[in-house]
Amino acid sequence: MTATTRPRRLLALITAAALGFGGHAVAAAQTRTKAKPAVPPAAAAPPAAGAAATTSAIPSIDTQAQHAIIIEADTGTVLLDKGADERLHPASMAKMMTAYVVFSMLKDGKVKMTDQLPVSEDAWRTGGSKMFVPLGARVSVDDLLHGAIVQSGNDACVVLAQGLAGSVEAFVDLMNEQAKKMGLKDTHFANVDGLPDPNEWSTARDLATIAMRTIKDFPEYYKIYSQMDFTFNNIKQGNRNPLLYKNMGADGLKTGHTEESGYSLTASLVRGGRRIIMVLAGMPTAKARAEESERLADWAFREFNDYRLFAAGDTVDDAEVWLGTQPRVPLTVSKDFVVTLPRQARKDMKVSVQYDSPIPAPVQKGETVGTVTVTAPGWPQQERPLTAAVDVGRMDTLGRIATLAGYLVWGGHR
Repeated sequence: MTATTRPRRLLALITAAALGFGGHAVAAAQTRTKAKPAVPPAAAAPPAAGAAATTSAIPSIDTQAQHAIIIEADTGTVLLDKGADERLHPASMAKMMTAYVVFSMLKDGKVKMTDQLPVSEDAWRTGGSKMFVPLGARVSVDDLLHGAIVQSGNDACVVLAQGLAGSVEAFVDLMNEQAKKMGLKDTHFANVDGLPDPNEWSTARDLATIAMRTIKDFPEYYKIYSQMDFTFNNIKQGNRNPLLYKNMGADGLKTGHTEESGYSLTASLVRGGRRIIMVLAGMPTAKARAEESERLADWAFREFNDYRLFAAGDTVDDAEVWLGTQPRVPLTVSKDFVVTLPRQARKDMKVSVQYDSPIPAPVQKGETVGTVTVTAPGWPQQERPLTAAVDVGRMDTLGRIATLAGYLVWGGHR
């Protein structure tokens, strides 16, 4: 550049800055990737002398269930998937959606637990597992929900449907509408009780979604699923969920069985602050269902763990700001960043941040400016957005002129 052209370029840049342009005319953004410590130094165990680096093995397990899925509820991480998207008959696990619709009506104030619903002859004659509602009686919504969930009463489901929607068909329409709202990809209900019907189907993944939504949306009603037994009409029946009797953290949800589909279970368990959702379907006997569900739950808690990397609002990194009233802006995550990993993969976990640097001003608090990424050998990558923790305004005209002039003359950003 000649002595004549340099002042002209400087004048053009100063003019651009004064007019509000030129942010990236001088400082071209560069993508910045920065590794963050995955393990605090005090917690990182040094390798044994002479030990070679190894890649963590990803846990795996086989199951006699024809369809299976285990999901870490907090992170949504899938720990086990065996035919989880293949169609299956939900049997009595369909009652989870029946109950969900009733819970929605209760929450919206359309019905009360004390409301009394009439028992029709159709309901009284319903086959399969029963609550044993008397013909012509009136039964409270509270009792009917306990009868449907704890006793798996098909008759209770029909009384609820007829009393709250006018007919079973109208209530089934509500169930299918709710399935669409939940985003269930391959579920269709044909009745309220899960009795065999060729027009009713679901998947293990969809059933897990219903379970998670029930727990999240209706904690005040979800507790019914953990009740060990219920007595109605002087008949005491125990909850069919085998895990509730094993003191292993189970607090729901629902079993299912038909001759064609075999023995099934949707379960939720909590240990050490972790919740898993498990759906197993197509097992040969009730004993196999009990033993297999216990074995797989123990495996999931033993082989995996949740790791809280950053709490909402924690400073993950500080980024340089171009033409800002502050030279740097702290970057954070808007929600707690918790990852689920195989326990053996923890030592090989890597955390990195990516964003374009410098970030042009103005910067608004909560604005997404990059990502924080977690990787571990053989495990799916997990990401969260990086957001600005505070507002950073843009320099006034004189400040921008001075900064651009300084950059051109001395090569500095400030």
